[in-house]
Amino acid sequence: LIDWLNTTLKEEHIVVKSLEEDLYDGLVLHHLLENLGSLKLDVDKIALTEKKQRQKLSVILEAVAKCLQLEESQLKWSVESILSKDLLSTLHLLVAIAKHFEPNLAVPPNVQVETITIENTSRGLKTANAMEYITESKENLEAQSKDDAFDDLFSRAPDKLDAVKKAFLQFVNQHVGKLGLNVKDIESQFADGVILLLLIGQLEGYFLNLRDFFLTPASTTEMV
Repeated sequence: LIDWLNTTLKEEHIVVKSLEEDLYDGLVLHHLLENLGSLKLDVDKIALTEKKQRQKLSVILEAVAKCLQLEESQLKWSVESILSKDLLSTLHLLVAIAKHFEPNLAVPPNVQVETITIENTSRGLKTANAMEYITESKENLEAQSKDDAFDDLFSRAPDKLDAVKKAFLQFVNQHVGKLGLNVKDIESQFADGVILLLLIGQLEGYFLNLRDFFLTPASTTEMV
């Protein structure tokens, strides 16, 4: 990751020697995002006080989450953890940025660390050990590469799309047909989410409470 940062920021005359010490104030992250994603961030280049560093990191990390389309619950880092030079959070952040902007970067899979959480309780110190993955497992990477087969299908073999659609239609109707439904067009009939919900229910063997969703959504909000 350090080699990647220094190669990317070479023209900016930035040299990273330590992930903990060089990334916490947002300066390197600011240059990195502008360089990789052409993101123009409305923050000062240099933030000298802790208050300004916190404000700068807040803008930067918000831009990262938006660019990577990540929900708050998916974030493995925070303004406070980066500012406090937490290495694990910094690694998670850099790996996520690299995966998005440099998907071919040779980051080894299955990198994991053992984390030890120490809690001060009335009975003394309580410790808990856990393994945390920094990069994805080989199984996940292989699954993603299989997903790429659909991209290849769209780009290289559009003539086979109809055959694939027909196979999916047969599969869908085999299951939702038990509910008296018939799907003829995947794009239009799956757009409101109803068929998808009912299909999942049939595949997993449970009944979805009709109060949990709109069976006949009348607006985009209801579809969402």
